[in-house]
Amino acid sequence: MASPSHRRSLRTRRTVLVSTAAVAAAGLGAAVFAMNANAGAVDLAHQVLPAKDGWAASGTGTTGGAQADSAHVFTVSTRAQLVKALGSATNSTAKIIQIKGTIDANTNDAGKKLTCADYTAGTGYSLAAYLKAYDPATYGRSKLPSGTQEKARAAAQAAQAKNIVFKVPANTTLVGVPGTNAGITGGSLQAKSVDNVIIRNLTFSATEDCFPQWDPTDGSTGNWNSAYDSVTLRGATHVWADHNTFTDAPHLDSANPKYYGREYQIHDGALDITNGSDLVTVERNQFTNHDKTMLIGSSDTDSVGKLRVSIHHNVWKGIVQRAPLARIGQIHIYNNYFDTTTINGYAPLYTVNSRAKAQVVAEFNAWKLPSGGKAAKLLSGDGTGSVAGTGNLVNGTATDLVAVYNAANSKKLKTTVNWKPALTAGLQTTAKNLATELAGTAGAGVLTK
Repeated sequence: MASPSHRRSLRTRRTVLVSTAAVAAAGLGAAVFAMNANAGAVDLAHQVLPAKDGWAASGTGTTGGAQADSAHVFTVSTRAQLVKALGSATNSTAKIIQIKGTIDANTNDAGKKLTCADYTAGTGYSLAAYLKAYDPATYGRSKLPSGTQEKARAAAQAAQAKNIVFKVPANTTLVGVPGTNAGITGGSLQAKSVDNVIIRNLTFSATEDCFPQWDPTDGSTGNWNSAYDSVTLRGATHVWADHNTFTDAPHLDSANPKYYGREYQIHDGALDITNGSDLVTVERNQFTNHDKTMLIGSSDTDSVGKLRVSIHHNVWKGIVQRAPLARIGQIHIYNNYFDTTTINGYAPLYTVNSRAKAQVVAEFNAWKLPSGGKAAKLLSGDGTGSVAGTGNLVNGTATDLVAVYNAANSKKLKTTVNWKPALTAGLQTTAKNLATELAGTAGAGVLTK
């Protein structure tokens, strides 16, 4: 049997060859990619999504900035350089942005570190005043906060958003330079109403909202809600998110205080796919140390006929929920590894949630269930969503997760779907070795030129 390193080498070569073929098939000239002299491989920044690799390969496929000319290939290492390289969100000129090292989004244009206090300047906001103004004991629980302090909170939040939200244009590749611990800390990539985006080999950490909003009507006891996902797709199409790592670190949820008896939650989603986004492939990422990890569909009335997402060969470890929470769309979940052990205080509630008539096919995935854990809690739903598929393992044993879930819950998951996955490149028909394989092949820092 081949060693793990040898198998990774083979997979890398296969990806390169298919990527080269996809470039040629898309009519892109040889000039759009540089060749590695030793291996004859397309360099990482110019690779495109392989053929049939999930929903993002549908139609025109996903090539990101592969057609960029030399004037639109950038290497950036600061927030200001990243903003300049991205340019206008409406400029669809093909571009490649290579991120070298870790970019701190909470810095000004001169590179000075910014704190939450900097964003409150001129707004009149203070947490102490906010807590006094909207204490449920005096303000009540029937309406959202309004008035002076809520306006001040919103203004401070807008100031932070202006600094940390990076708007990604169409036809863009964002890729981490190998060997540099490439990533973005404290920031939020936003692809809104754009087509053809690639995001690879990046670590997204510490995406934090300095100014969560109190909502006394959220649930029976209210909740603090934050605003920023590490990566958010809103009405975006043909997106490939590959070999990235998502984490709350270094500030974990266990360090969050409580106000009004509820956790002051400063983290939102890791990778959310909403507002009619479509044709997305999420591949070989690591999701760790996070609560609300991946949302597909912003509401139960999001866009019918869209939200088609493939999620494969990812590691989910130390996450609480939404792996993913899927609404409406056709979602293919295959060859993922879910470790449902409580890690760093992140205690899993469930992994896959199918609701609002979502059509989920989950096959050949592996779950690690700790001692005392219940397989019936690995899935969730609202009684309208479907989960089909086979070949799933729990602690190495073949398990019909839907049957186990339905036996323990009144709101049953449906067992049939209205579609059959066809874009299944890389599908492995056994989940037996996923834990070992993905430990060395998923997440940022694995890919090399």
